[in-house]
Amino acid sequence: MRFPALLSALRSMGPVVIGISLGFTLSLLSVNWTEEACPADEGAPLGHDEQLRGARKPNSIAAETEADFQPRIVPYKQVAPSTAKKVFRAKYVSTELGIRERLFVGVLTSKNTINSLGVAVNRTISHHLDAVVFFTGTRNRKAPHGMSVVSHGDERLIWNMFQTMKYIFDHYINEYDWFYFVQDDVYTEADRIKNLVEHLSMNREVYMGCPEEFIGGEMEGSYCYGGFGYLLSRTLLLRLQPFLENCRNDILSARPDEWLGRCIIDYTSTNCVNNFEGLHYHHYQLGKNTDPSKEESEQFRRALTVHPVSDTEQMYRLHRHFTEIELQKTYDEIAKLQAEIKNVSVDAFDGNRSAQWPIGINPPFEPKSRFEVLKWEYFTEEEIYSCIDGSPKCELGGIDRIDVADVIDVAVGELNKKYKPILHLKKQRLINGYRRFDPTRGMEYTLDLQLEAVNQKGHSRSITKRVHLVRPLSQIEIIPMPYVTEGTRVHAIIPITVLDRDYVEHFFKVFASNAFETSENIILTFLFIYDPVEAQQVNQNDIFAGVKTQIILYERKYPTVKIPWISVKTDTPSQIKCMDIISKKHPVDTLFLLATVNTDVNSEFVNRCRMNSINNWQVFFPIHFQDYNPDVAYHSQPRPATIDLVKDSGHFDRWSFDEACFYNADYMATRTKMVADVQENEEILETLDIYDMFVKYSGLHVFRAVEPALHQGYRYQACNPRLSEDIYHRCVQSNLEGIGSRSQLAMLLFEQEQGNST
Repeated sequence: MRFPALLSALRSMGPVVIGISLGFTLSLLSVNWTEEACPADEGAPLGHDEQLRGARKPNSIAAETEADFQPRIVPYKQVAPSTAKKVFRAKYVSTELGIRERLFVGVLTSKNTINSLGVAVNRTISHHLDAVVFFTGTRNRKAPHGMSVVSHGDERLIWNMFQTMKYIFDHYINEYDWFYFVQDDVYTEADRIKNLVEHLSMNREVYMGCPEEFIGGEMEGSYCYGGFGYLLSRTLLLRLQPFLENCRNDILSARPDEWLGRCIIDYTSTNCVNNFEGLHYHHYQLGKNTDPSKEESEQFRRALTVHPVSDTEQMYRLHRHFTEIELQKTYDEIAKLQAEIKNVSVDAFDGNRSAQWPIGINPPFEPKSRFEVLKWEYFTEEEIYSCIDGSPKCELGGIDRIDVADVIDVAVGELNKKYKPILHLKKQRLINGYRRFDPTRGMEYTLDLQLEAVNQKGHSRSITKRVHLVRPLSQIEIIPMPYVTEGTRVHAIIPITVLDRDYVEHFFKVFASNAFETSENIILTFLFIYDPVEAQQVNQNDIFAGVKTQIILYERKYPTVKIPWISVKTDTPSQIKCMDIISKKHPVDTLFLLATVNTDVNSEFVNRCRMNSINNWQVFFPIHFQDYNPDVAYHSQPRPATIDLVKDSGHFDRWSFDEACFYNADYMATRTKMVADVQENEEILETLDIYDMFVKYSGLHVFRAVEPALHQGYRYQACNPRLSEDIYHRCVQSNLEGIGSRSQLAMLLFEQEQGNST
């Protein structure tokens, strides 16, 4: 009995005993393996005892005597400061995320057709597509206005095609997913080609167009015929890019489209196809002297491209015909959606009441208080009873008269659609008309019409009918704009008269803190305006001597800053006369910021000036926030240290056009266009300001918008009666509206009447 018990105990203790034995054995072996010399000093011989000292027990601490320690002096070496690597931050989210645009369009043109067919192509597709660039071999010719033209300097067709592809690889290959090439004698239905690429996979190697066999038949495969255009994917072009030079040297062809097709097939093994992923590239060959309005074939109606187009008139007629087709498709889709909404609304809880009228348009605006109630305007065919100048009644004219006539015609037309063929209605007169603008849906109309109703038997009688109409807000469209950056240098021009001298010190303090101390890329220039009497006394008594002294002090305080100034003598300081002098002293690519001594210039506004001013495209006229008169806005109240942009502290002064951002080239081009009018009437330079000049003569986008970063304190302006009546009226109106809000002025009048009554 004892032996089995002992055996079971040994079995349980066996692993423990074996583990301890292995531990002692490995520790003894480690002492022998780690036996090595640990020299205390390099180069000194070690004795036997010192060699043994290196072999020590594990986990033991080696004691070191003072004799073993020998200090070493490490010479100090100054470490050169490493230049911090500048981190690139993209200005736009699309650049940061690597998002590319969808479609690039290259139009192949020539010196003989760029001013005719090229212009027609640009007018029919450029406002539908984001990027349209014309490629030609002619150089040193003035490009038509509004067209982006790249000239290669050689009219040879193959060379022109090679240079076009090379230019695409150098400038656009990383910005677009699809590349569409077309000749200028081809009409392209822009919306259809854009819709086609929207449904194609961007990572596929696609060569799409009208397939044609190679001439002679010695080469297998097919290329895309250039007469109907062709579509290339970015993925395919990236594969082709390393072999483009080989194609120029090895492949000989008489036609550029065939040359490109051979190159693509040889190096990417991709043939031209007319359908891909269930999508078709429809095209149509136009016969001679064909009238597009009489073409009724289904192939013509579905075509993406039509070729050949003989002249510009035919191009415009094709564009009109296809636009009408697309417009009718849109109307049919709207009617279909409206019918579906009606069918669905029947099953709703409220029945047909749940479907707003008109169907698909936002519901009417619901005011939350009596101050938000929308105002109705009453009108007849000759008069309107809400006038801009506050008169109770004024003549209906201009765009308002056109609007009323159009609404009446639409109302009569819709009534005839409803009652035909039983009745035919003719307008006799408008009894009452009401309209209001609803910001959520558009302009609403209510018309009481007196109509003549004629039945099928020819009998007629006069009836009265009330109709309701809505002119809905159109769909918001993003206008393609040229690329601009925030690195452009800005030249700030500050005109100063004798009345502005007291405000220069405050202007300098704000400008220095926002521009000089932050190294903003901006140059400040003062324009001193003398009248003839002040100019004669400038040597004895310079009215701007104090300002010039401040300029010298700031130049000394900031050694890298130079503040130029220009003197002008005139008794009528108009903006155009002053800018004529400034413009001649600067290059054509200068970006001007025209401001006043009351303008608080900061980096946020300067960047907005850069982004909103586009050379040969757009000028920017911001609307600054003007503080109210503090005696009115804070009557019997303590004035705040800082004024916020709220309705009780100020307003956006829409009558002021003192601030402007524009390029010198745009200014010079606009001034050239008004030379003929100036020769007939020199006073036009005084009757117009720069804003009116750009609106009337430039043809550019004149961008007018409120600017929260542009804040001005209250100041009463001295209006110059020598300027035009319109400019003088704007100045007076700006002074009147800048006094205070209606509620503040009403409170002052109320307190004054109470004081007089007591």
